[in-house]
Amino acid sequence: MFNNQNDKLPLRPRAGRPNRFALVFFLVMAVLFAAYFFRGSGRAEVREIRYSDFLRYVDQNQVESVTIRDNDTVDIFLKGNSGAAGIPMKTLIPYQDPGLIGMLREKSINVSGAVTGVSPLRIFLEFLPWLIFLSIIWLMFRNMQGTGNKALQFGKSRAKRYQNEDKKVVFNDVAGQRDAKYELEEVVAFLKSPQKFTKMGARIPKGVLLVGMPGTGKTLMARAVAGEAGVAFFHMSGSDFVEMFVGVGASRVRDLFEQGRRNAPCIIFLDELDAVGRVRGAGYGGGHDEREQTLNQLLVEMDGFDSKDGVIILAATNRPDVLDPALLRPGRFDRQVVVAMPDIKERESILKIHAAKIPLAKDVELSRVARATPGMSGADITNLVNEAALFAVRKDRAEVGMADFEEARDKILMGVARTTLVISDKERRMTAIHEAGHALLHYFLKNADPLHKVTVVPHGRALGMAMSLPEEDSYSRTRGWMNDRIVICYGGWIAEMMCYGETTTGTKQDIQQATDMARHMVCEWGMAEELGPVAYGQEDEPIFLGKEIARHKDYSEETARLIDKAVKGILDQARREAQGILEPRKPELEKLAEALINRETLVDDEVRAIIGLPAREGSPSEAPAPGV
Repeated sequence: MFNNQNDKLPLRPRAGRPNRFALVFFLVMAVLFAAYFFRGSGRAEVREIRYSDFLRYVDQNQVESVTIRDNDTVDIFLKGNSGAAGIPMKTLIPYQDPGLIGMLREKSINVSGAVTGVSPLRIFLEFLPWLIFLSIIWLMFRNMQGTGNKALQFGKSRAKRYQNEDKKVVFNDVAGQRDAKYELEEVVAFLKSPQKFTKMGARIPKGVLLVGMPGTGKTLMARAVAGEAGVAFFHMSGSDFVEMFVGVGASRVRDLFEQGRRNAPCIIFLDELDAVGRVRGAGYGGGHDEREQTLNQLLVEMDGFDSKDGVIILAATNRPDVLDPALLRPGRFDRQVVVAMPDIKERESILKIHAAKIPLAKDVELSRVARATPGMSGADITNLVNEAALFAVRKDRAEVGMADFEEARDKILMGVARTTLVISDKERRMTAIHEAGHALLHYFLKNADPLHKVTVVPHGRALGMAMSLPEEDSYSRTRGWMNDRIVICYGGWIAEMMCYGETTTGTKQDIQQATDMARHMVCEWGMAEELGPVAYGQEDEPIFLGKEIARHKDYSEETARLIDKAVKGILDQARREAQGILEPRKPELEKLAEALINRETLVDDEVRAIIGLPAREGSPSEAPAPGV
């Protein structure tokens, strides 16, 4: 349990102890210095004379006794009948005088010797640098310990603990993900009443791995499990385990699981598990790699857990394919829960949760916004609502309208509109011709998605864009859809050749996209008749780099020529089809390009009216386009 404010009050006087100690120390030193410097203030002043005067006093028999100190200083005591009697004197011997002792004996002068003691000031000055150095080290150590930095506690876990929060996250706060919630409800039931499971002899999974694309809500789902169960929640990222010091990661794993045992029942959540759980034996350090030692300790701690301890381990990753098989075996992460991308109904539910925090205009239809955002994750939708609110604030509106959602979606999908970019009239017309070629093909291809919007306003690095939206969510694509998509990619290239007899560098992205799709069709999806349903080429992925950088060539040179021929055949056929559609419709192409130059942005219904096609019913593009 965390200490409350009343528990922290008795600890406050301790913070002043170092300051009081330093004050007392300096006061004692000041008293010692004062006592040393003023101890001789009541004594008579000693007069220093020249060595020649001293010899003269000896010759005149005025010296009664002398004391030689350190072989270089002479304290002189004169006789009572001397004119200078009673005044202490001293002199320095400037040179070696071997006859001095003989002269003093002849005059019957009492001679004694003495050694001057070391001055306390001199001792202090000699030790002062060391005292300063040790004081600095001591203060640094106390500061690190007192302020909570814990710089020397490398092996301690850095897990953040969440418990007794003012507002807990529960399953109702997570929109959609019905299948994932159903799997995790067993974990919640076990944490609430473990006797119900142990009585039946059932064993709850020791570890649950949440798998999904970035932004789907894996961390939020884990916190919802802790909120539903009402137990402590320890959160730690996989990258927090590994440091530059050998053995620190394994030590932190032990400390984390020890905290879990002490606070059972609880949930330990490891985010980005692939940072520490990748396949062993592929790093630079071999079996002694620090990351592998951390993974080995994690495997040991998970395997040693008993289900009666009431400690559930949740982990999240975007890359389950790179995890070590030992992590995924039964007894460790023996259950995988897929946190998928939201469908249209789940997107609408997410929109309702986040839109409840902002004032909405009457024209806002969240169902249309959900339909127009396919492929967006929960994090993307959250960002969409926030961007729409920001657009409304910029325009000094009291409510967020449908146009704000449209503009926010275009910003997320196409990039920030660069309205201040200066483009010449010639280049602007060429961009309009290019985008008109893309847009026009959407209306004459059987399997193409409906056009949503075409614009010549620069977004991001693109000077223009033609965007389509599917009528419904789709999780797989047919060969006909792929072919039509490649045809649309060549629409800009064909339009430029028809109107100008040459192409521009703006076709680079289109050609690259078309070539990639054609190669996937041939090598991975078996959509080439001359090669058949065979997969060619295996992606090589160095574990320590974590990205695909090469394709392993596991086929002959003859097969490579057939692959290149099949790819080129698909691209040539798509280019001929695009040319066959656009050449007879050159007047419509030029009319559409002229409208783009004048109005900059056109939606589906506006394009249909320009080229003479009837309006499409149930179009998500019925909302007015945002001003540009």
